[in-house]
Amino acid sequence: MNPFRWPFRGQYLLGAVACVALLAYALFAQFQLGKDPCPLCILQRIAFAAMGVFFLLGAIHGPRGWGRKVYAILVLIAGGIGAAIAGRHVWLTHLPADQVPSCGPGLGYMLDTFPLGKTLQLVLTGSGECAKVDWTFLGLSMPAWCLVWFVGLALFALIAAWKRDKSPYGPPIR
Repeated sequence: MNPFRWPFRGQYLLGAVACVALLAYALFAQFQLGKDPCPLCILQRIAFAAMGVFFLLGAIHGPRGWGRKVYAILVLIAGGIGAAIAGRHVWLTHLPADQVPSCGPGLGYMLDTFPLGKTLQLVLTGSGECAKVDWTFLGLSMPAWCLVWFVGLALFALIAAWKRDKSPYGPPIR
């Protein structure tokens, strides 16, 4: 079964399920494998959650016409933000050891101590813990896989929104 031939609702439900599965694996890696998330990882989880919410809302609503494009743009915005964060994270993991920033405080402490804008600036600057690679699959680190998933899911949302449904029940009544 080719998911690109599914109706819009099915495709968006698949996107929501993919986001839930990615978040579930992140929690598994944290609590079962002992891979504590750095602040950039936490921001990427938030972006996946936002994508999942927009996918789910699109699947439940099942709009036609421009409504589909609105959901695709919302998924694209969340995915673009996540991809930018993941790209920054991948860049930090490839820095030479002498250029890696020193480790900073945890995200909880920064949120309690600094205003949100300053906290985001500190998080996106990165720290030594963000540059550490302790998990790989097929030669890619977890931030690299996140980048692949952000781009893939955003493209999937766009394709689903811009294709025409070929309903077996004929054209919609207007």
